[in-house]
Amino acid sequence: MSNLIKLNNNVASIVDNEWAVVKLPASQVEARKQAGKVVLFKLTGEKTVSDEQLTNTVIPDTGKVLIPLSVFIARKTELQTRINQGDIGVWLDTHEVLAELVEHQADLNQLPIIAVHVERFADGRIFSLGVLLRTRYGYKNELRAFGDVLRDQLFFLKRSGFDSYLIRADRNAEEALLSLKDFSSPYQGAVDEARPAFVRYNRVT
Repeated sequence: MSNLIKLNNNVASIVDNEWAVVKLPASQVEARKQAGKVVLFKLTGEKTVSDEQLTNTVIPDTGKVLIPLSVFIARKTELQTRINQGDIGVWLDTHEVLAELVEHQADLNQLPIIAVHVERFADGRIFSLGVLLRTRYGYKNELRAFGDVLRDQLFFLKRSGFDSYLIRADRNAEEALLSLKDFSSPYQGAVDEARPAFVRYNRVT
């Protein structure tokens, strides 16, 4: 059974996944996992992905594929025809810089899907990325969360602009589906409803 939940006209259902995720090949260099690595890499100019990994990433010749942000940037010219056909989407990790995607793809809405991968849920960066894509950058197509995506996060991912959720393989998608109705009427404004409750409801005293 599929573990992909998708919203269509604000109605959530479990659907088949038509997008194959392309991953970088393993690096021969030990990954540095310190919490502040984004800041460190920006200060030092150190690469997080090697040229060998970019070159050796295998991209299927046909079908709809989600490719890593670094590969998209490095190999965009060879993929341009498939980008124009709507067969290429982009995924990024929560520590990656969204501005790099915007720099290399001025019209984000040419991409039918953008996905954010959560290696291990430890902070709220995925929510910030969703809000930025929907508000600052005006992205209107499918926005997917995948990786360490759990039931308790779905309602808040929806509020942040995500409309599809690939639930972790060891969890039940039908149970996760119910979480989108955990709260009937949130108080705060967000991407899915900009008006806070005190604006939406006119209380008569």
